[in-house]
Amino acid sequence: MPHSCGRLHNRGRSWKVIIGTWRSARPEIDGLTEAEVRDALEGLDPLWDELFSAEQARIVHLLVERVDVGTDGIAIRPRTAGLARVVADLRATRPETREAA
Repeated sequence: MPHSCGRLHNRGRSWKVIIGTWRSARPEIDGLTEAEVRDALEGLDPLWDELFSAEQARIVHLLVERVDVGTDGIAIRPRTAGLARVVADLRATRPETREAA
């Protein structure tokens, strides 16, 4: 995984992003817990290298609102609504969720 993608994954695990995603997704996903959001975001790591570049681009587009690059580094502003969509997609792929549907 390229270094920048690893940084994106690490950013996704921050509690601020997890809580923001959870709050954004609650109205759309009945019964969603913070733990499920954390697990879904962490679930991206093992999947990332298996995805086609178009799928990776779709996820990045859903996750990232803005990237600011400066002499002192890079700042990534997450898109919490997009994170909610990714969480919903990952949640739908869990075996226990598919069986319950």
